[in-house]
Amino acid sequence: MLPFTIEKVTSVEAAIAAASSGRRVIAGGTTLIDLMREEVEQPEHLVDINALPLSEICIDRSDLVIGALARMADVAAHPDVQRLQPLIAESLIEGASPQLRNMASIGGNLLQRVRCPYFRMLDASCNKRNSGSGCAAIDGLNVGHAILGTSDHCVATHPSDVAVALVALDATMRVKGPEGERTFRVEELFRLPGDTPHLEHALLPGELIIEVRVPGGPNSRRARYLKVRDRASYEFALVSAAAALDVADGVIREARLAVGGVGTRPWRLRAVEAALIGKAPGRQVFQAAARLSLEGARPLSGNHYKLELLPRTIVRAFEMTGGIA
Repeated sequence: MLPFTIEKVTSVEAAIAAASSGRRVIAGGTTLIDLMREEVEQPEHLVDINALPLSEICIDRSDLVIGALARMADVAAHPDVQRLQPLIAESLIEGASPQLRNMASIGGNLLQRVRCPYFRMLDASCNKRNSGSGCAAIDGLNVGHAILGTSDHCVATHPSDVAVALVALDATMRVKGPEGERTFRVEELFRLPGDTPHLEHALLPGELIIEVRVPGGPNSRRARYLKVRDRASYEFALVSAAAALDVADGVIREARLAVGGVGTRPWRLRAVEAALIGKAPGRQVFQAAARLSLEGARPLSGNHYKLELLPRTIVRAFEMTGGIA
């Protein structure tokens, strides 16, 4: 690890000023410190924001509000989260080991870097790490890479599990920076790689995530997160699905679906959602809708299996929401 300095700030304004001057913000550090050890990231100055008052978890009317510095473990164990938004709790538990959940913050989780092995190999081409150098994964080992939202410059998947749940639930985020505050959907935080894969999110220079807000609704309590991976714990998703249904009088009134492990960002599948509206929940209905999930898919040499695994995972996740199987 290369030498660096670190300072602690106690106000949001001080953190914004430090971030605006080019210093890197650190909270749990579960991604950044790893990358600094491997010299993938080489910041000279860090700003510790753990003393900022951004750890509250509360209910505002029917919305769940999560401070950006709330730890994954605290959110997952919070009784209001488990009661009102079980999909959030489930995705957090599936997302990391207990040790990591105790350290990692919600804001940091959303901004974590990709887990493509070539990103961490300093002698490999990677447009995220070194813009314009190429993408070794496209013709290399790409078993775990994306099939949706890829470009000729990057095929890495976004690694966050809770981001998939937040996108499915139409969560929003409040950020604050030198130009003031703004609010936008969590889905809009994540950029497609296009020809600028080194630009990963929509935050402006100096902006901090303040909180995430998850709207309540009739589908919130009938929601499940299903993660398919190589081993039972501490592994990233090959395919995951955050599914929610609002069913009344035997008919689906509203459906929510986002998937992970297959997209370059958490991937909302609105065509699948629309295909379910007005139908009675059941396996054949889920299967017919899930086939729409493959629209625009571009498999690589090593991940054709995701074309079959993705719709199967979606069907199973919807079955779990309704106790059908």
